[in-house]
Amino acid sequence: MQGLVYIFIALATLGVAAAAYFGLTFSPIEAFVTAIAFGAIAVVLMERRLRQRSEARLERAVEDLARLLSTDAKAGQVLSQRLNAIADANAGSRLDSIEADISVLGTVVRQVAEALAEFEEARRADGGTPLAAKARAEEAPPDEDTFLDPLIPAAELRAALDDNRLVYHIEPVVVLPSRKPLGYDLVPRLMQDAGGLADAPDFMPRRGGEELIRRIEAQALDEAVTIARRAKTSGQPIRLFLPLSRATILDKKALEQVTATLVANQAITSSLHFALQQAEWKPLGPSEKRALFEFRKAGAAFILTDASSLRFDFAELEGLGFEAVRFDATQFLSRPQSFTDFHTADIAPYAKRFDIELCATGVIDEQQLLSLFEDGITLAQGPHIGRAGPVRPDLVVDRPRVPERRIEAQA
Repeated sequence: MQGLVYIFIALATLGVAAAAYFGLTFSPIEAFVTAIAFGAIAVVLMERRLRQRSEARLERAVEDLARLLSTDAKAGQVLSQRLNAIADANAGSRLDSIEADISVLGTVVRQVAEALAEFEEARRADGGTPLAAKARAEEAPPDEDTFLDPLIPAAELRAALDDNRLVYHIEPVVVLPSRKPLGYDLVPRLMQDAGGLADAPDFMPRRGGEELIRRIEAQALDEAVTIARRAKTSGQPIRLFLPLSRATILDKKALEQVTATLVANQAITSSLHFALQQAEWKPLGPSEKRALFEFRKAGAAFILTDASSLRFDFAELEGLGFEAVRFDATQFLSRPQSFTDFHTADIAPYAKRFDIELCATGVIDEQQLLSLFEDGITLAQGPHIGRAGPVRPDLVVDRPRVPERRIEAQA
């Protein structure tokens, strides 16, 4: 194409020379010079136009190359981020978790196989009697009528509450193996006229008496709030576990009062943990569990106590704000199969995946502590660790009591 243009320029130059010679009566030299000048100008203009086109094409090529380099740089940055994420990922812990899952699964499969073998042997030995029916009959809860009445009747308990003769002691819960206190149970005790202190099993109502139970739990909450606030002010925050039962959960007025108390004391609600017995937890319906979630939104937490089995939906417990499950240490160590289908060393790590700690209560000797720690259970409580005792005088609520009865109790 460029050669054709130059041919046209040459022909135009000849035409200009002929026109100058014949039409303008130029001399041959003048006509030749005119033609050369015209041709040179045409060539310069043509070269300038071609150079501009080349420069424009080169600029576009540079821009395209810059865009390609920018895209490559972004791709390299994304690749670098992915490589850094892979490098930062703790593959070891994930592999350990997978290995633990496989170990637990293998243990469960082995135990299921053993249980099936025992089941078949028991059926053959008993002539086809289902072993599960026997187990259900043995594990059936005792009839409520078989519970003995407390030593202190309800009328005397009501009079004692009116006289403010109910006191609260604290019992430590420690972390193994350091035995550093994690928190303290708020234990109600009743000051008697004879001068002694009655424990909760001696006066807590077992049939009815919901109004008395609500009064005791409301007073425990007030005591816990006062202790927690004063402990935080003194620079020594304390964690308290206070009792909670269906008597309070099922009463709308009492429930609103507890919620209002928690909302009004947001600064210390994280130090309060409500202890709910498994026997009180099982009958709760969805509406009652939603009421517990209101406590959780206010900042409080829960623990499940007196567990007769560890076959829980730990994900549900975690969602409702439960942080620990307590069980009897002696029964767990002597009959672990009645608590869980896992190996005793696997149940604690399994619960910790849901941020739930297992706590053994009623520890009576050092051997039990060692066995529990070997099984991964790091929370313990019991007479071997520490018994319930009075709270520091500067932390408790100063409630007026009947003078003559207080003197008798201190005698």
